[in-house]
Amino acid sequence: MDSKYEALFTPWKIGNVEIKNRIVLCPMGGTSLFGWMEKTGNHFDKEAAGFFLEKARNNVGLIIPGIAPIRSTFMGQWLYQNKKMFIQLKSFMDEIHKTGAKLFIQITAGMGRSWAVPTPLVALHNMPVVRDIIKPIINIPYQSASPSELPSRWSDKMTCREITVKEIEEIVDAFAKTALMCKEAGVDGIEVHAVHEGYLLDQFTTKYTNKRTDKYGGSFENRYRFATDIVKAIKKKCGQDFPVSLRYSVQSKVKDFCSGAVPGEEYTEIGRDMQESEKAAKYLEDAGYDMLNADNGSYDSWYWAHPPMYMPQNCNLEDVAHIKKFVNIPVVCAGRMEPDVGAAAVAEGKIDGVGIARQFLADSEWVTKLIEDRIEDIRPCICCHNGCFNMSHYKGVANAQSIYDASHIARCALDPRVMQSDKYKIKPAKAKKKIAVIGGGIGGMEAAILAAKRGHEVVLYEKSDKLGGVFIAAAALSFKEKDRELIAWYNREIKKYPVEIKLNTKINDVNALNADEIIVATGAKPNRLNVEGIENSIEAIEYLLKEKEPGEKVVIVGGGLTGCEIAYELYLQGKKPVIVEMKDDLIVSDKVCLANSSFLRDFFKANKVPVHLNTKLCEIKQGAVTVSEEDGKPFDIDCDDVIISVGYTPAPLAKKGRNVHIIGDANRVGSLRTVIWQAWDAVMKL
Repeated sequence: MDSKYEALFTPWKIGNVEIKNRIVLCPMGGTSLFGWMEKTGNHFDKEAAGFFLEKARNNVGLIIPGIAPIRSTFMGQWLYQNKKMFIQLKSFMDEIHKTGAKLFIQITAGMGRSWAVPTPLVALHNMPVVRDIIKPIINIPYQSASPSELPSRWSDKMTCREITVKEIEEIVDAFAKTALMCKEAGVDGIEVHAVHEGYLLDQFTTKYTNKRTDKYGGSFENRYRFATDIVKAIKKKCGQDFPVSLRYSVQSKVKDFCSGAVPGEEYTEIGRDMQESEKAAKYLEDAGYDMLNADNGSYDSWYWAHPPMYMPQNCNLEDVAHIKKFVNIPVVCAGRMEPDVGAAAVAEGKIDGVGIARQFLADSEWVTKLIEDRIEDIRPCICCHNGCFNMSHYKGVANAQSIYDASHIARCALDPRVMQSDKYKIKPAKAKKKIAVIGGGIGGMEAAILAAKRGHEVVLYEKSDKLGGVFIAAAALSFKEKDRELIAWYNREIKKYPVEIKLNTKINDVNALNADEIIVATGAKPNRLNVEGIENSIEAIEYLLKEKEPGEKVVIVGGGLTGCEIAYELYLQGKKPVIVEMKDDLIVSDKVCLANSSFLRDFFKANKVPVHLNTKLCEIKQGAVTVSEEDGKPFDIDCDDVIISVGYTPAPLAKKGRNVHIIGDANRVGSLRTVIWQAWDAVMKL
C-alpha cells in the first residue's frame, strides 16, 4: 500500500468502541437493514445484509446502513414492533464482527418537508377523502409532517402540516426502544438521523423552518430540543457507554426556500451558519452524542450533501475540519472525499474519519484494491446519481421518479448488481456462442466484457480508432475527470478478457457477420433544427470534441443537461453563455437527480447567466440569433457563436430480430444507467 494512505488504516474510538480503520461507509437511503419503502413494511432486508457483509469482508472499518424510518413509510409500523427482525439482525451482526468491522444502525425521525414525494402522491394528498382512505397504507400527512406548516421542497402544490408534541414524544420513545433492541442484537452503536440535510430534526433547528412557540421552537435550546431529547432517551435506556452518532450538517448553505448557495457565492445564510454551528456542535456533544458524521447542506442546497461532478472534490472538508475545533468527540467528513486527501486530513488531526458512500456502489472492493496497490482497478464513481438517488424535479413536477425507482434507490448506474443480486448476476453460458458487438462505447464495452465473462466468444467492432464512443465527448468537459477515469478503466478492463477488438472497422450489414448473436450499441445521432442559418451553428459534440471553438459570447440552444453543462463550462472558461430553452424550466428530465440539476440552476442564477425559457430559436444570423417567446414578438440576442444541443435520436445499425439485440441509446436515448443495465439485460439472456 502506498504510504500516503497509511493514516486511513489506523485504529480510533467512538466512545469505548474501537474501529480498526478510518474508513466509514456512510449511509445511503435504500440500504436500510430494515427495508426501505417496500409495501410489506419493516423487515430484515437480506439484500442489504449481503451488500454490507461484502463491504465488511473488503476491509471497511465502520459501516452505517441507510436510514431506517422509526415508523415505516408503508403500513406505519414502528421499528421496535418487529421482534423477529432483531433476532435476524443478531445473527447478521455475528457475521459482521467476524470480519473485524463495526456497524451502527441509522434511524430517522422523518423527512418533513424534504420527503421526496412522488408526483402521483401529491394529487392524492390534495384529495382529502382519498388521502384518509389510504392512510393505513401510506399516511402522507404523517410522512411529510414538519416543525411548522411549511411548503414542500418538492411540490408547490403541497403544504406540510405541523407535527404535534404527542407525535414528537412518541418518536423520542421509539428511538430509545429501538436503540435498546439494536444493542441487544449486537449492534455497535446508533446514528441519529439527522440534524442534517434539511430532514425533520434539522428543520426543527433552523429558524426559517421552525416557527413554533412551544418548547420545541423559538430559542436555540428549544430548536435543538428534539435532537437532544432523542440522545438522552437512548442513553437512559441503553447506558452512557452505548455510542450514539449524529448525522450533522455544519452549515445549511441556504438563501431561501428551494434556493441554495453555490461554492464561492456571497449570500446571507437563513439556515445554520458557522457561528451557530460552533455553538450547536458543542451543545450536541454535551447532550450525549459521541460522534458527528458531518458535511454541509440541506435539500434546499442538496448539492452540498450529495455533490455532483460540478462540486469540488473534498468540498466539505474545510468546514468540517473547522467544526472539529469546538468538540472533543470524533468528527467524520463526507462529500466527494478522495482517499489521499482524507488520509492527509486524518494524519494532521483535522478529522477523525473519512466518510465515503457512492464509491462503494461503483466498486465494492475499492478499499481492498487500495490496500493491494491496485488503484487502476478501482471503478470510479462518476457522481451521476442515475441509480443511487435518481430523484428528479423540475417546474410543475414534484418528483418525476417512478414509484418503483422510489422504492429501489441506492442502486448503481455502473453496476446493476448493486442491491439487485437476485435480478442481475453473472452465470456461465449454457452454450458457447459467437457474439458480435457493434459499437465500442460504454454499452458496447460492457456487453463485450460481460459476454466474455459468461464464456462466449466475442468480437467487438468500432468504426473509430478508439474505444469510448460518445462518452468521450461527454467526458471532455473540465469537471468530468471521473468520466475520463471511467473510460480509462473500461479500456484497461476489457483487455483482461478474451475479447477481439477491431478498431477502424465500420459494419454496414450485420447479416455479413459470422455471429450467432449480434448486439447493436451504435448510439444516437444529434437532432437538427430546421431554421435559417443552422449551417452556421456548432453541434454540441463538435464543441465537446474541440473540433470547433466558439467565441466569447455564445448562445446555447437547448437547456437540457448537455446544454447546461456546456454553458457551465463556457462560464468557467471566462466566456459569456446565454441559454435558450423552449420548455418552462431547465433540465426537464426524469433521468437527472435534483442534486445535479439544482446546482446548475442555482449556479446560473447566482452568476447571472442569461436564461430564456419558453423561447424558441427562429433564425441564426451574422452576430446574432433571432428568438421568440411564447405569444411574444421575435427579438435578437447578440452573440459570436451558437451551439446547438437539442437532444438525440436513436441510430441503430439494424432492426431488432431473433438474434439482433439493440441496447443503449441505439434503442432509446437515456442515461449511462440505461446503457449499462440494458447491456446486462441483453447479455444475461444469451
